[in-house]
Amino acid sequence: MEILHEEVVPVRPGATPDYSHDNPVVRVLGMIENAVLAAARECYLFEELQYLFSIRSIQLYGPSAPDSAVLDPRAQDNKCDFQKQNVQSFTAGDTHLVRGKVSLDNWTGPFIRISYQAGPDSVLAARLGGSPGPAIRLWMKVGEVALPGLVSVPYDAESGRYAIEFWGWQGSPANLRQALDARGQAAFDRGALVPNPTLVQANGDFSREALDGDNVPSALNVAPNDALHPVRRLHIEAAWADASGNVWDSMDGANHQFEFNMILRGWENFLSVGTSRNAHGGPGALEYRNLLSNYGKFAGMGELARTLPSWSFDAFGNKGADNRTEPFMAVDYADLHIIRPNSAIGLHRHRDNQEIFMTIGDRAGLMVVGDWAKMPERERCFEVRTLRSGSLALLKGGNLHALINPSDEDFFLFTFGGYD
Repeated sequence: MEILHEEVVPVRPGATPDYSHDNPVVRVLGMIENAVLAAARECYLFEELQYLFSIRSIQLYGPSAPDSAVLDPRAQDNKCDFQKQNVQSFTAGDTHLVRGKVSLDNWTGPFIRISYQAGPDSVLAARLGGSPGPAIRLWMKVGEVALPGLVSVPYDAESGRYAIEFWGWQGSPANLRQALDARGQAAFDRGALVPNPTLVQANGDFSREALDGDNVPSALNVAPNDALHPVRRLHIEAAWADASGNVWDSMDGANHQFEFNMILRGWENFLSVGTSRNAHGGPGALEYRNLLSNYGKFAGMGELARTLPSWSFDAFGNKGADNRTEPFMAVDYADLHIIRPNSAIGLHRHRDNQEIFMTIGDRAGLMVVGDWAKMPERERCFEVRTLRSGSLALLKGGNLHALINPSDEDFFLFTFGGYD
């Protein structure tokens, strides 16, 4: 894990940050609202949309007094000082991704949209010394499948970004165009909506009925390349170039590494499902859905485990050598929360401990998860998904996170985990 805090903002002893002005979680909500899609709104299943916004830099508030001068996060060891966890601001990166489901006539399938900043502040514009023009080019790999070459990505005047949307449509391109409305057809004609079922695959049945029974493997082993796999991570690799293919934003050849990796589980996102007759000696039957597990066939899976750097506390509040492991999740608290209408738990991080957010009412909220430090295998991003009733999100140590209640009703939440 590479610590990349460009700035920790000191807070004068006795002062309180202004969380009501230019709050970063409101900025994330604005990025969601400004995400433009290629076809008509009616085509998209909005509660299943997932967003990935790359992050160029993050600023955290510094600790409260008497630790106001301790600005290195590795030395901020006061577990009860929450101010040092909170995000003060962030700068978004150039690449945004959206994935989800689209529905057209009798077909429903996955799509992935990738876009790039068109303004003068992008890496590509800086290297060109000016605007890239009406189109740029993209190389992309989704899971194990890569585009055979560069594709043209047109400028989208509505969003002010270069954008292309790949659909997992398996029929003929002509039939797709015919089924689209005028907006979708215009995007199709300018190359902003492209059918590519090889790149964006949909070949798994993850329904309860398909996975029920002891002879059925874990959902992890079903259709591992499905672009909307409910429990597997989706790794995406991308590199951008100007129209000539001579000037690149490609991390100097290493390419940008993105990942949809939020650990979100619930009635539709589970490891396995089955029916237990006379469960623990009781009458009748019980249906179970394994959400997070560290035993039986899931022993050693590691989702509830963590690897600790030398500057991180273990479950007993001690520091030690690098790469210590804990195969369990430590719990120091279990709380109920009510997030009031149009309110949010702000963007913050826990340096050391894991936490679970679980909805217990009938409302849905927007869950935000991201990395506070650069991970070896991926860029820093904010990932946003809808947390539905009865669903939970597991937050790993160091994850940035927030939960937004965009509705006009109370949102009920159960949280448990270890304090930091």
